[in-house]
This record gives sequence, C-alpha cells and structure tokens, in this order.
Amino acid sequence: MMYTKSLLSCILFLSLLFSLSSAEDVKVSVKSVTSIANTDENFICATLDWWPSNKCDYNQCPWGQAGILNLDLNNTILSNALKGMLKKWVKIGALAITYYLEVLIPCKILAAFNTLRIRLGGSLQDQIVYQFGEQKECPQLRKKNGGLFGFSEGCLPMKKWDEINDLFNKTGVKLTFGLNALTGKNNSGHDKKEWLGNWDHTNAASLMEYTASKGYKIDSYELGNELCDQGIAAKVSSIQYAIDMKRLRGEVNRIYPDACTRPKVVGPGGFFGKEWFHSFLQNTGPGVLDGVTHHIYNLGAGVDKDLIKKVQDPFYLSQAAQLFKYVSETVKTYTPWAGAWVGESGGAYNSGGKDVSHTFVNGFWYLDQLGMASTFNHMVYCRQTLIGGNYALLNTTSFIPNPDYYGALLWHRLMGSNVLSVSHEGSPYLRAYAHCSKKRPGITVLLINMSNSTSFNVSLVNDMNINLPTEAKSISMDSETREEYHLTPKDGNIQSDVVLLNGTPLLLTESLDIPDMKPKLVNLSSPINVVPDSIVYVSLKNFNAPACS
Repeated sequence: MMYTKSLLSCILFLSLLFSLSSAEDVKVSVKSVTSIANTDENFICATLDWWPSNKCDYNQCPWGQAGILNLDLNNTILSNALKGMLKKWVKIGALAITYYLEVLIPCKILAAFNTLRIRLGGSLQDQIVYQFGEQKECPQLRKKNGGLFGFSEGCLPMKKWDEINDLFNKTGVKLTFGLNALTGKNNSGHDKKEWLGNWDHTNAASLMEYTASKGYKIDSYELGNELCDQGIAAKVSSIQYAIDMKRLRGEVNRIYPDACTRPKVVGPGGFFGKEWFHSFLQNTGPGVLDGVTHHIYNLGAGVDKDLIKKVQDPFYLSQAAQLFKYVSETVKTYTPWAGAWVGESGGAYNSGGKDVSHTFVNGFWYLDQLGMASTFNHMVYCRQTLIGGNYALLNTTSFIPNPDYYGALLWHRLMGSNVLSVSHEGSPYLRAYAHCSKKRPGITVLLINMSNSTSFNVSLVNDMNINLPTEAKSISMDSETREEYHLTPKDGNIQSDVVLLNGTPLLLTESLDIPDMKPKLVNLSSPINVVPDSIVYVSLKNFNAPACS
C-alpha cells in the first residue's frame, strides 16, 4: 500500500514538472534561394525628443532631464552607448575574426553600433523655432493652457545645435532632423485641430544654411510630426502637406547643391490613414520624398493594465502585420523610389508603461516588430526613445542601457539587409526571422520564445527549392560550429532591467564602456535550445544561401 502511494506521488510530481516545463522539437525552414525584402544597412534607429521635465502622464513624470534641450550631452555613458568602446579591430564572435581581419583595417574606435541612426523630433517639434537668421529671441517651453500638447512655443538655441552636432559627429550618428511644419500656418477657426496656409520655410532654411556652412552632416530632414490624417493635436490636409513637402525639397536642393552629399527628405511622420497617404503621395509626385515615414503604437496606452500580457501574446502582436503590409503596398504603388520607414514606435503611447516598457519582456514586442517590419520591406525602424520616458533604450536618469538596447545592438551587428523567408509548424509562441548575415558570409536567425513554460529544440532546414518546400537540404558542415547569443532575464524575472547574455549579466565596464558581447560556439549537430522567456540570435557562417552570395 505504501509502495503504491509512493508510486502515485512520484507520478503526480513528474506530471506536475512536465506541465510546468515542457520541450517541443521544431524544424524551422529558411528559404535561402531568394530574399523576400530588403532593409537599409542602418535599419536600427532610436529617437530623441523635445519633452521638458514637466511632461507628465498618469501622475508620473518620467522624462527628467532627457529631453534634447536639457540632455547632458557630455555624459560618458551616453557617448559610449552611441560610439562604443576603444578596440584594436572589429570583432563579432570567433567565427568572424578571420573574415573581418581580411576585409577591415584595424581602427582606434569601433562604434558599438558603428553608425547609429537617430531621429530628433516628436510631439513638440511643430512648436520649436530655431535661433538662426532673423529669429533672435529664443523662448523656453512652458506649460500653457490651450497650447498644443499643453505647452507654449519653444526654441533651439544655436549653441545647443552646435553641441548636438559635435556629439553626433564624434559618435558617427546618422541624424534625421524633424522640422516645424506649422510655421506660417493658422488654425482654421471652425476645427481646433485643422491648420491652414502654406509652410513658411524661412526659419528652417536659416537653420539648414547654418548647418551646411558648418559642415554638419545631416542624413535627412523630416517635415512635421503626427499632422497627417486625423492628426493628434493638429492636422494638415494631404494636398497642403504635399505642397509643403515640395517646398522643403526645393530648399534642401538649393542649400545642398551636391547631390552626392545632399540630405534626404522624408515624411510625413504620422499615423497611417489609407486615403490620406494615397492622396499625399500622389500629390507629392516623383523626386521629392526619399522615405515615407509612419508611426505605430500598437500596444495602446502606457497605463493599460494588460500591457504585460500584450507583449507576450503572439496573436495580439501579429495584428501589426496588416499595417506594415498596407504601408509597404502604398509606398510600392505611389512612391516606389522611396522606402517605407517606421519613423517612431514606442509600443505604448504616453511615455510607455512604467513597469514593462524598459524591462526584458518588452523585447518580445520590440524584436518581433523589427523582424515583422523588415519582412514587409521597411528600410528603417526608429525606437522611441534612445533616452527619455519609460520606453527608453537607456535609463532616463542613470543612462545605463536597458535590455532592449542590447537586443537592438545585436540586431545591428548581426542582421544584414537581405531578408529571408522563414516558416515552421510549431507553436505560435516561437517567432523566427532570418537575414543574410551583416558583412560576413552565411545567415543569422532570430528566435523569440514568448512561452513561459515551453522550451523549443530548433533544427534549421535550408530550403533550396525555388517553388516547393518539399526538397530541403542540410546545412553545410564545413564549419562544425555556429554562434549563439542567448538573452534571458536576470533571476528569471521578465520585468528585470538586467539582461543576461549566455548566462552572464550585461553590465557596463569599470570605465563605463559597453561590454563585449561574445557568442557561445555550439556544435552544428545539436539543435538550438530556446528556453522559455528567451531571445536567441544564431549565426551560421556556412549556411549555403544563394540569396546571400
């Protein structure tokens, strides 16, 4: 009798363990003959915003001194986060050493991102004047009843602009600068959100003329923020916006006569509305836009109590795919010469969720967005923000990198611009994306396990068949190992601000540099073990992918 009870207890215990944590074998097929989409080499982008310290939501004020007018541009961690560590040569894992030494000369400074794209803009940019030309006064942003977003007009001082460009020049930033699109316009009177009249480009032209004369490098100019379709605090008609965008293009061409070094023009920088975007792009015409920017906050309000559930729900996250498809198709139809950009995305609006957006679990949403957007031919994805609010890549007060910073850094270093088709028949809680590797042979696969109880043993299959998936070939075994980067939360707490790489916490060095991010080498004959609540990058140097040749 006692034996029977003991046996039953043992069976129940084992059943409980199995129910709490199980493993699933999954074959992930990578179609390697042709690519399905392309991104810019500098796909990863982060934003800087204008918000002052008294920008508050839900009885909290999470911006501190992180707005660009208050930001400490001399902060060592900020500089290192942009430019990286002193190194003798480029190194991204053991398998890459020989390849990089053959193609890249030794250098003093290796940027952590090499070249990070920054978009400077946001809600208040259409209330900012520039202390250049005839603009002598430089008013400060202040709380104002009836003002757009509750604030008055503000100003970018010449001295601050010099400091910004000095930092970005030293750190190799590619800057997209958002211009005030409401200058010269007036409210219609019958609609408090509608603004009428032509854009007065005078002040913006003075800023651009000064910028060009100083030799400051600007990657692109963007006109306006969230003024399209129904707008947020203000809106401009599609036809008028097209007229204004043509004026910006004319000024950029005049001020930057050399087409080889001329900044790009991108816009409209707002939420996608099908009819508005179609009309805007038709009326803009060719030779004006180089990028079509749109914003996405698909997780709802930062105060949403279900936010943590949404970022772990693949069914909810997949709803964004249709938006990316609509935008991609619209750009292809009306402006095929200009790529689609996500110009701003913070997941949850109103500064993000204070207990979610800066933690490990947010990476499920963020990296899934990167994979999804790239699959639908988006050239650039700008994360709101680099610093500021609850959704920043860097802690707003300490500047210490949050988990998503390291996820973005690995994407930037490993994922190339050619996007490959990936499929599997396993659980929807396992996301898989693949690109040709960046500046080296083979492919890199991103695996995201949103399940908190199931591990996945992933075997990669190289689908070399052009039309049918029935003929799959194994991976070349010329190199017997692959590189794996496993990201997990500290102590298994998905709301931790500390992320582990292959079991080791990613912490700043004593000199406040970004730590080395070394992969572990794993024999190709074994499956990729993706544990619950984890993110894994896998690089395979000898994966025979014709699309990557």
